[in-house]
Amino acid sequence: MKIKKFLYSQKAAPYVFVVPFILSFVIFWIYPLCSTITMSFQDIKPAGAQWVGFKNYSKLLIDSVFHTAVFNSFEYMLLTLVFLIPFPMIFAALIDSRLVKAKGVWKAILYLPALTSIVISGTLFRLMFSEYHTGQMNVLTSALGLGTFKWLKFRTSTYFALVLMSCWRWTGVNMLYFLSGLKSIPNELYESSEIDGANGWQKFRFITIPLLKPTTIYVLTISIYAGLAMFLESFMLWANGTASPNNIGLTIVGYLYRRGIEKSQMGYASAVGLVLLVIALAINIVQLVLNGSFKKEER
Repeated sequence: MKIKKFLYSQKAAPYVFVVPFILSFVIFWIYPLCSTITMSFQDIKPAGAQWVGFKNYSKLLIDSVFHTAVFNSFEYMLLTLVFLIPFPMIFAALIDSRLVKAKGVWKAILYLPALTSIVISGTLFRLMFSEYHTGQMNVLTSALGLGTFKWLKFRTSTYFALVLMSCWRWTGVNMLYFLSGLKSIPNELYESSEIDGANGWQKFRFITIPLLKPTTIYVLTISIYAGLAMFLESFMLWANGTASPNNIGLTIVGYLYRRGIEKSQMGYASAVGLVLLVIALAINIVQLVLNGSFKKEER
């Protein structure tokens, strides 16, 4: 009875509700992180683990394949940022305006790809960009008199396929983020700007974009992490793991998978994962500082 009375008391209730989050955070984040840090300093074999110090990290410095994976991940991240921030913002502004009818239909259409499994979407895009004449992209280029191409064997066309798939999947999600941000902008600002003679572009440029800054920072933060952590899209696009031609589709997480799962080098893979974590944190901290997210608000 005393335990039940304690759990139902006003003082204990907040702690009871927060316990599941704390437990899941410790079990599924803190513990794996600590284990990964420990494993990154070890050479793990079936017979046991041997402490090797900074050997795994020093090996990363001269690993050209890892450098290729880092460069590929950065390139993919930057390309997705170019498309997955401005275009969803524009679509959100259009849907929120009086120019578009059936807003719910357009929201559903743009969000629907996000509900599709990455495995399914990756398979569809692999078939679409097939080097055979039956692939949809080759059917299109043949109809235009350009012939057929081996889309997934060249760097430029490979990133065109990856970025197109990313935009197809995540444009609707980012658009919903911006739509929620638009709801916090008072309509009085737009009405007063109309009285002053502002046109649609001027309202978007001087009201919408500045007041959407918190949402833009959030979308930028998650997009940076998603770009650097991309794996399944590349994995499914070649249908054979990380074996893309000349590693043109190899990412940091793909290299982690290659070393940890395919070659059973868990210690080295742990070092790769920690480097990815540090890179993602460093980039996001820098962009948050540049955007003024850590500045104290003046009272």
